[in-house]
Amino acid sequence: MNHPSTPSRRGLLGAAGIAGLSVAGAGTALAAPTGPALDPASPIPGPASMVGVPYAQRDTVRIGIIGLGNRGASMASGWAAPPGARIDAVCDIRADRATKVADAMEEEGHDRPREFGGEDTSFQDMLDEVELDLVYIATPWEFHYAHGKASLLAGANVAVELPIATEVDEMWDLVATVEKTQNHLFLAENCCYGRNELAMARASHAGLFGDVTRGAGAYLHDLRGLMFDENYYTDHWRRTWHTTHNRSFYAMHGLGPIANAMDINRGDRITTIRATATAPRALADYRERFMPKDHPSWADTYVKGDLITCLHDTDKGRVIRTEHDVSSPRPYSRINSLAGTRGLMEDYVPVGDSGARVYVEPDHADDVWRSFDAFRDEFDHWLWQDVGEDAENNGGHGGIDYLMQWRTVQAIRLGLVPDIDVYDSATWCAPVPLSEESIDQGGAVLTMPDFTRGKWTTLRQGIDSERKEMP
Repeated sequence: MNHPSTPSRRGLLGAAGIAGLSVAGAGTALAAPTGPALDPASPIPGPASMVGVPYAQRDTVRIGIIGLGNRGASMASGWAAPPGARIDAVCDIRADRATKVADAMEEEGHDRPREFGGEDTSFQDMLDEVELDLVYIATPWEFHYAHGKASLLAGANVAVELPIATEVDEMWDLVATVEKTQNHLFLAENCCYGRNELAMARASHAGLFGDVTRGAGAYLHDLRGLMFDENYYTDHWRRTWHTTHNRSFYAMHGLGPIANAMDINRGDRITTIRATATAPRALADYRERFMPKDHPSWADTYVKGDLITCLHDTDKGRVIRTEHDVSSPRPYSRINSLAGTRGLMEDYVPVGDSGARVYVEPDHADDVWRSFDAFRDEFDHWLWQDVGEDAENNGGHGGIDYLMQWRTVQAIRLGLVPDIDVYDSATWCAPVPLSEESIDQGGAVLTMPDFTRGKWTTLRQGIDSERKEMP
């Protein structure tokens, strides 16, 4: 199909080129668990930027895992599966979990990883004793910052489950630590590797939607049953967050793909945030109907609104809406919608195999929605063409987990620039604390930090990458 509109981003990138920088070593000391007190919108001085800097190339990617609860344990097999990947160490404060995962690795035919656990400092023992190229962190949210920073300082690259940190000063400190160590840290945002999300980004870059003006993404998932299950989230840590903070905990699942399609931090940037919250009613209602009176949740007072909505403006005048709701009865959705001067796409609607619909000019100027299927075929990302079948057979969430893992291993083995860097990761996670600040101020418009310190103006490669073979 021919879609004449804005200049192709791929063509612009080919003309501009991308330069890399050298990679240096790092120390091993663990700093204090909090970063400097900062105005969230103020840039801070830092060492050389890591924008466009490739991974230090490794023939074999030696991986360590910190946090082996439901998420970490379920991801272990995927991290061991890509060619050239090897899990050398596993760690959890509960030592039996490390043993269980190590046993599973052996049963699958892999070398047994070293086990660490039993103490809240066991992760540091692992980092001190085992030389690792990549550390994957899947602990509860409140530990991500300390575990991520320690792993960077130990000389490893780091993949962190959502969010990379819970406060803006911690995010600034992780950016500074990445720049100091010249090791990469990124948000393990698996939803960015969804087939529709990647095709949407490529279609956007090819000009299918014309001049993109707005987008929406979300994490809308009824988690009430899991949050009240005392065996799922250890020590009900996730439910506890709903008693302490009124913020958008997890909207990065929706924000990341929209940011990729809009080239956020790669030619545009998010400049503001304002947030609203509905009343916190649904968890208490669920407890009233389904929880026995001796359940620990009866000690809870919920403060997190059922639906948190954030609106973001960008430097180019675009608007991004994100939503977070894990408390209400509803079907799963990440919204995943993009619109511009020549059409729009809406995901999570029962249309065609892709489950998405599209309306674009001049092809469909007849007031009728079409299935996104043909466009997904046209703009299908090479990762899904080359690895999609393996991903669906080896990973959870429809294959997006394994696709993220495979691509991370490939990027390190080839010495490529990360698809998602620390600047993207901090930008996508900053709305977590800033949404609460805005809500507390009656929906005030707040300035979003520029973690790139001005380097967002340069158009550069992101997740819409060029095809590469795994070594």
